[in-house]
Amino acid sequence: MTRRISRRNLLSGAAALAGGGLLLGCSPNASRSTAELSYWHLMTGGDGTVMAGLVDAVNGQNLGFTATQTVLAWGPPYYTKLAMASAGGRAPDLAIMHASRIAGYAPGGLLEPWDLDLLAEVGVREADFPPLVWQKGMYDGKLYSIALDTHPFVLYYNTEHAEKARVTDALQSMKSPEEFTEVAAKLQKVTGKHGLSYGYLGDGSQMWRLFYTLYRQTGAEMKLVPGRPAEVDEAAAVKALTFVRSLLNDTIATRSGDGGTATSEFLHGESGLLFGGVWELPVLKDAKLPFDARPIPTLFGTDAAYADSHTFVLPRQSKVSPERRRHVYQMVAEILKRSVSWAGAGHIPAYQPVVRSAEYQELKPQSNYVDIPEYVNYDPDVWFGGAGSDFHNYFEENVQGVYLGSGDPAAGFEGFVKRLNELLDRPQPV
Repeated sequence: MTRRISRRNLLSGAAALAGGGLLLGCSPNASRSTAELSYWHLMTGGDGTVMAGLVDAVNGQNLGFTATQTVLAWGPPYYTKLAMASAGGRAPDLAIMHASRIAGYAPGGLLEPWDLDLLAEVGVREADFPPLVWQKGMYDGKLYSIALDTHPFVLYYNTEHAEKARVTDALQSMKSPEEFTEVAAKLQKVTGKHGLSYGYLGDGSQMWRLFYTLYRQTGAEMKLVPGRPAEVDEAAAVKALTFVRSLLNDTIATRSGDGGTATSEFLHGESGLLFGGVWELPVLKDAKLPFDARPIPTLFGTDAAYADSHTFVLPRQSKVSPERRRHVYQMVAEILKRSVSWAGAGHIPAYQPVVRSAEYQELKPQSNYVDIPEYVNYDPDVWFGGAGSDFHNYFEENVQGVYLGSGDPAAGFEGFVKRLNELLDRPQPV
């Protein structure tokens, strides 16, 4: 497989040599060989810059290894190449994978489990992570991924508009769909355009994130087990879909907005609320917008929030060097311990000693939604699901008409479940 050489690869490699190899020449350990670790991830933009800084910082510790980054295109290109490399035993030493994709890789032998004893030696233990986040990395009793973060879907709000609409307190106390709608309506009167911005058109992931948050808030579950029909709660799904459609009435929110429209609208003060991922935070901060953020309110009785996690995984290799593998464990531990910088991009660090630090607690609005990992909801565990898969596209194909106002919620959800059942009847391809 051909590795894509990018400007970041070259810069990271140069920084690694400057921060590691050259310094070794002046150290007492100058004669010690330096292992070269390969690290694949899909971080670009602001996330990519922060990740490059973390890798460079670890390389600069002169720990006996130098990590070189390879950045691949987000989504299917990344996961396809990682699967091919693992299947052929030519995988990198370390890779990033969304927690929602583990179910499609661990069962087929494309990942190696982490050694808990070796993790403990480098200072990484189960007790250092939120239980639900740690558990998401487990498969068949073994740990296959270690979370770097949790990145949930949240509610942003314009603080100036909230004050004018006199809904600042209500934003923190909303407990029903009716209360949410009332707040959004009051904000619409202030902006003169919309109360809420929510971009979903042509974006199954955005549609799913809000739906699954509300669906799980009803207490409903969704279990997808290969060889068996999907276990779902149709009444809960219809309730969630009907509520979302009620918001998309061209007054509270536009009926046909996409992601770019929603963000632009909120940035220009043309709405008071924005449903979005925490990864939107850097853009909002750069705009100097008067805003804050909080978890999506519990409107149907049960605390629930959709999220995913960037996790560290060990892709399968045909030959594993115990020394190199030990260096990989050390590298992951060092990145986790420095992950307060990763929080700057909006993500919630998974490593709790960082979350408990004064430096993280001072971050706003990040620390406002720090409790979400306690009740986080990931995509259902199934081989065809997760970030960058077609799972969210199947939801869009059947439900977008509902959001646009032309489809029946029950029929749309029924079509989605029918598609799931077709896939559940197929054997896992890996």
